Formats: sequence, C-alpha cells, structure tokens
Amino acid sequence: MSPAPLLTIGWTDHVTGRRGHLVVDRLVRGVASGGLRMREGCTAEEVAGLARGMTMKEALHYDPTARYVPLGGAKGGIDCDPRSPEAYGVLVRYLRAMRPYVERFWTTGEDLGLTQDLVDRAVAEAGLVSSVQAVYPLLEDEAEARKRLADAFAVEVDGIGLDELVGGLGVAESVLVALDRAGRPYAGTRVSVQGLGTMGGATARFLARAGLRVVAVADVRGTVTNPDGLDVEALLAARDAHGTVDRSALRPGDREEPGDAWLSADAEVLVPAAVSYAIGPADQDRITARWIAEAANMPVLPEAERALAARGVTVLPDVVVNSCTNAWWWWTLFGDIGADADQAFDRVRRSMRALVGGVLDRAEADGVTPRAAAHALVDERLPVIAERYGWY
Repeated sequence: MSPAPLLTIGWTDHVTGRRGHLVVDRLVRGVASGGLRMREGCTAEEVAGLARGMTMKEALHYDPTARYVPLGGAKGGIDCDPRSPEAYGVLVRYLRAMRPYVERFWTTGEDLGLTQDLVDRAVAEAGLVSSVQAVYPLLEDEAEARKRLADAFAVEVDGIGLDELVGGLGVAESVLVALDRAGRPYAGTRVSVQGLGTMGGATARFLARAGLRVVAVADVRGTVTNPDGLDVEALLAARDAHGTVDRSALRPGDREEPGDAWLSADAEVLVPAAVSYAIGPADQDRITARWIAEAANMPVLPEAERALAARGVTVLPDVVVNSCTNAWWWWTLFGDIGADADQAFDRVRRSMRALVGGVLDRAEADGVTPRAAAHALVDERLPVIAERYGWY
C-alpha cells in the first residue's frame, strides 16, 4: 500500500460551486512536480493517484550524473468540463486560491483538458510569475534557464510545438521497444488510439512515421476507422484545441463508428491517450490487441489489467510510457539539453529505450507485469533519492 500523501487540499469555487483538488504526494528538495487537469467528474481520489504516479515518474528518470535532479510528485484537478464557457474563470480562480503553493513548492503545467498556453494565460491573470516558479531557487542560472525553456516552447516541428511532441514520442518509443523485443516488424502493425489531443496526436504521428498503420482514432464525437490506415497528418491538421477532428477532413475510405469502437479495433497495439479509467473489467474482453501503451494516466483499472495479463496482453504502464513530457521540461530547464528538437528527440529516444527495456527485463526476470517491475525499480530508487536530496 502506498503511503498517504503529504498534503491534500480541497477547494470550492465561490462563483460556480465547482470543486478543485491539489494533492502533494511527496516533496524532494522542497519541490513537487505535476500537471493540472480539468475534466467533468474529476475527484480527489483520482488526483491522489495521479500525484503518486508523478512521484514514481520522477524517480524512474533519476540520473545521478545529470543536472536534472528528481522532484517530488503532485497533481491538481478541477471538476469542470473544459469546453464550458465558465471553465476559464474557474481555472483562474483555482490558481489564485493555490497561489501560495505554486509560489513555494508545486510546479505545474498542462494536463488533460488544458493546454500550456491556456495555463500560462491563467497563471499570469492569477498574479503568478510562472507555473514552474517554485523550482527557480534550485537553478544555477535562473535567467538563462528560463530563456532556454521559453525558446524550447517556441520550437515547432512540422507545424506542431516541440512541447506537444515529446510526450507522444516517448509513448511511441515505448511501443517500438516492445515490438523490437517481440521481433515484430513495424510495417503492418496496426494501432488504435483513443484521444487525438497532445499525447495521442503525437503518439499517432511518430508511430505512423515509424511505419505502423493507425487504423482507428477516437475523440468525443466517436471513432474514425480505416483498415487500410488513416491519414494521421490530415487528422492532426483538422483537430480543434481539444483534439476533436473535423469530420469534413475524412477520406472516402474512412468510417465513423461509435465512441468505444477503438477498444475492439482489429489492431495489435492499443493506445488509450484520453481519460483515466477508460478500460475496466467489462471492457477488457473486447480487446484483441497484444500491447496496450498507457499514454493517458491510469487508463486501465487494476482488475482489468490482471485479466488482460492472464490473456497474454502486455500493458506498458503510464508511469513509464508517458513520463517524457515531465522529464523534457526538467532536462531543458536544468540544462541537460538545449532548446533544440533534435536534442530533445534524441534524449527522449535514448531515455525511453533504456527505461522501457529495463522495466521489461525486470518483468521477465521476476515473472511479474511491467507495472510491478516499474514499482520495484521505484522502491529501489526512492531511498537513494531521499538520502541524497531530502524527502518529505
């Protein structure tokens, strides 16, 4: 059983009655890292699980030779539909209420339902310097580091911001490592993706460019399928700010199916990249995929994962697979890489090759799931981090 979080805060918006949450799982050197999500139905329990996951992600990317040092884990969540007209006002008021925590020890950024541009605008309106200002005292040269991160956010690759690509590249690389270990060629391997937002969209792009065939993509309007492969770049260009695809961009061979059709798509790889709790016990028996890469946070419920494992389906866990968005921020800010796409992509690929390979090796050696192997690695690293950097 995981230890109780260090800090749990509940908040009620005095204007709309909407609820918000902040959970700090742990602090390392007095700081915790974790994004802010906004979705209808977001709960304190969900945010606590996400915060614990952030502690694990930080530990898994610990490298004693790097400038980037691990932080603790935290997460924020707001129970509100991000498409609601009242959503932005709720976001600003939440950040005003959480201002002391953002200033002192919670570094945050975009997560489900929010973009970094929107978070940055709300942060400024709430009177904060930056969503990551709590980490500034840990930097050797704050001005240089802030400029480097700002320059990195200005980098675009084929029309998409670098910050929107690195996380999905990490997911895609995780899938490629699993395929390599199984001796499965990329060409002809089919992929179904739930969610075409920041994470899902970038994952689809990099898998398609590696030679895999994306045959299904789901958004809030349903699932688009094509057994011959979807035109991923056309779908990405037709997205709105929330990842919903304009159906006028579909080709004659593309079909529209129900929203849950992505689960049972005829594909070897399934990428849930939208909401938590997307695959429950009642859903898992519809899945024919061989691998599930958790691009979203906590998309596969534990009971469903146990049933999938019994059927020989490998779940590549979120704490490993989707960890590079967070890591890229810190690699850049602390100066392990510059504001350069090639450096970022190389670092993501090398890091994920080592991390995913290590987790799969550990899982095979111990006869456990990849998630259990990742937890074991975290349990080994956390005491080292605590002794070296301080832990609360």
